Amino acid sequence: QVQLVESGGGLVQAGGSLRLSCTTEGSIYSVNAMRWYRQAPGKGRELVAGLDSTGLTDYGDDVKGRFAISGDTAKYRAYLQMNSLKPEDTADYYCHVDFHNNYDGTIFGVWGQGTQVTVSS
Repeated sequence: QVQLVESGGGLVQAGGSLRLSCTTEGSIYSVNAMRWYRQAPGKGRELVAGLDSTGLTDYGDDVKGRFAISGDTAKYRAYLQMNSLKPEDTADYYCHVDFHNNYDGTIFGVWGQGTQVTVSS
């Protein structure tokens, strides 16, 4: 059973920085993409940043220029560097990984348990 392990959340003042990490345990599958989503209280889950197996990245409009995703999908690692944090970035942040089962060709997704980020004004 594949599990994702997230870390790096916490409380920070506006303008500060945090770095989130996402790794996997127990995987024998290859990775198509690793993404970070967030969900603020009372709001839906939104894409923050994504990294695919070719190294291509994409970002949500609200975080462009402030957040950077990096990592190595072949090593099951993704990081989210968050700079110039704003109170509106306060949310639970979730890692999501699209795995590719090389044996039967199926693709399935796994969510992490989430890590809380709180930005004080």
